[in-house]
Amino acid sequence: MNHPSPEPTSGSRSGPAGAAPLHDVALSVEATARYLADLQRVVRDMARHLATLQTEIQVVCRDTHIEGDRFYHARMRARPVEKAFSAALHDAEKLAADLEKAAFTRRDFADKVKRLPGERKQKEIDKARKKNPAIRPAGPQQPVDTPQPGGYAAPAQSIYDLRGQGRESA
Repeated sequence: MNHPSPEPTSGSRSGPAGAAPLHDVALSVEATARYLADLQRVVRDMARHLATLQTEIQVVCRDTHIEGDRFYHARMRARPVEKAFSAALHDAEKLAADLEKAAFTRRDFADKVKRLPGERKQKEIDKARKKNPAIRPAGPQQPVDTPQPGGYAAPAQSIYDLRGQGRESA
């Protein structure tokens, strides 16, 4: 039996039908930033609704008293529900912050990719310069003779030389 070979599902982007829906967004830094900003707005809106719902749930759960309860039993029963909503709200706020961080990270990646060829070229130049240093012109081999001034400006070789060179003590 001849079975048709299955088409590759990943790695092949031969046409618009085979392209991933967010591929164009991933190619552009600006498009990625816009898309992540839209997602962030949705997540923040969702977090705002969760905060309102959390408050309403807290009121309802704490007001649910059963016959035979002490005054704190309703509050204790409400704690796991409040904790779950609090965790969901925290996760939504963290997600919004992480989306913003991801946009900046994507921009940093694009900037690094732009700088990389220049850095590599500079590294090659530095490496070549290190292997073959340029021939520097030789400096003057003989120092220029300048007359040494006498007296206190002349260097003394030892303490005994100070006596006979016309130096006077104070």
